[in-house]
Amino acid sequence: MSEVKLATEIRSEFGKGAARRTRRENKVPGVLYGHGSDPIHISLPGHELLLALRTPNVLLSLDVDGTTALAIPKAVQRDAIKGFLVHVDLQLVTRGEKVNVDVPILTEGELAPGAFLVEHVLNALPVEAEATHIPESVTVSIAGLAAGDSILAKDVPLPSGTILGVDGETVVLQVLSAQAEEPAAGEGEGSTASEA
Repeated sequence: MSEVKLATEIRSEFGKGAARRTRRENKVPGVLYGHGSDPIHISLPGHELLLALRTPNVLLSLDVDGTTALAIPKAVQRDAIKGFLVHVDLQLVTRGEKVNVDVPILTEGELAPGAFLVEHVLNALPVEAEATHIPESVTVSIAGLAAGDSILAKDVPLPSGTILGVDGETVVLQVLSAQAEEPAAGEGEGSTASEA
C-alpha cells in the first residue's frame, strides 16, 4: 500500500466564502477526525491530493501543525461538471489499527466460448484490514465461467490479514447471457403496426 506525505494548514475560517478562497489558492478544504478527538479543519495542496486519491484507500501521512498524523480518505466531494476537488473528509488511523474500507474488484481471464456478459453486482468489496496494509484492489478470475455462473464474496482471494466485511454468500459478480431482451407485453407487432 502506498503512503503519500502531504503538508496541511489549519483553517480558521469556515463557510462557502472561505472554502472558495481556499480553492482559489489551489488548495482543498478538509476535515480530519477520529479517535474521539475534536475535528480539525485543514486545507491540503490540491494537485498533490488529486494525484494521491488516484490510489483507492491511499494512506496519507499529514504534517498537521508540526505533528505527523496518518489518515485515510472517507468522503471526497468533487465538482459535478469540472471534476475538481471540493472537499475531503479524512479519518485518523494508527499503525496496527483495523479499519473498514471498500476495495475495488478487478477481473482477469476469459469467459467460456460464447457471448456472455459479466455483471458486477459489487464494484468494491467491503473488508476489514490493518490501516497501513489496505489492499489497493482484489482480483477475481472469471476464466471459463459461463452464463448462470456467479462468484460469491467468500470465493474472492484476500491478502493475509484482510477479513471479509460482508456475508460470504453475497454475490460479487455473475455471468449473464448476451441474448437480446424479449419485448415487453404490449410491445412488438402491435406497437409497430400502430406506428405505420
